[in-house]
Amino acid sequence: MPLPRTLARFNLKVTNRVLGPAAGRLPGFAVLTHVGRRSGTIRRTPVNLFRDGDRYVVALTYGRESQWVRNVMAAGRCEVLTQGHRVTLVEPELVHDPGRSLVPAPVGAVLRLIGVEDFMVLHPVH
Repeated sequence: MPLPRTLARFNLKVTNRVLGPAAGRLPGFAVLTHVGRRSGTIRRTPVNLFRDGDRYVVALTYGRESQWVRNVMAAGRCEVLTQGHRVTLVEPELVHDPGRSLVPAPVGAVLRLIGVEDFMVLHPVH
């Protein structure tokens, strides 16, 4: 089971505002920019982002029903700021991976503790 929605609301109001500016530069983190599917508003969400070959993998720590996940799936694309670089990502796919093989083993161990088994896999635009 992913993290509780109450924690997601707290993070939206507090933690994301603190972590957000640094997330685009820290390894394992990124700021994901997406467009609200109904509002058209540009939104930025700090996420855990990892490379798996030529793919990018985002851990869905709050589950598949998070608004940013719905927005990216609806748009079919997003942009991430990761380690100081902007990358446009397309072809989002939701992947259930109970073995957490898409992320580095130490990260997988942490995600196992909090019950995360779902990920979004995306491909860069070349």
